Amino acid sequence: MPSIAFAAPLLPGKTEVDRAALTSVANGERRADHEESRKRAGITRESVWLQSTPNGDIAVVVIEADDIPSALGALATSEEPFDQWFREHTQAVHGIDLTAGFAPPEQLLDFRA
Repeated sequence: MPSIAFAAPLLPGKTEVDRAALTSVANGERRADHEESRKRAGITRESVWLQSTPNGDIAVVVIEADDIPSALGALATSEEPFDQWFREHTQAVHGIDLTAGFAPPEQLLDFRA
């Protein structure tokens, strides 16, 4: 399954806002909407880790989908209420405008035994 991983720095003071939002997505009131959103986009796995660094907190994200560009495009353009909320949240806590496009990271290593 194709995958993409990337780091999204959190804006100062936004870690707890992001933690609360992702808790609502993982097992709270937004869970069903999140699952439907990812199903529409063709995303089969989405994992997010929080990494604290001396320069601030970073969300480390992994997404799997048969068609990564299409999946990311669906998240960027969907008019569904959850997807609109997700874009607004991403802008507010990471300063990333998903509607502006997403330059994929350069993969340097993919070791598998």
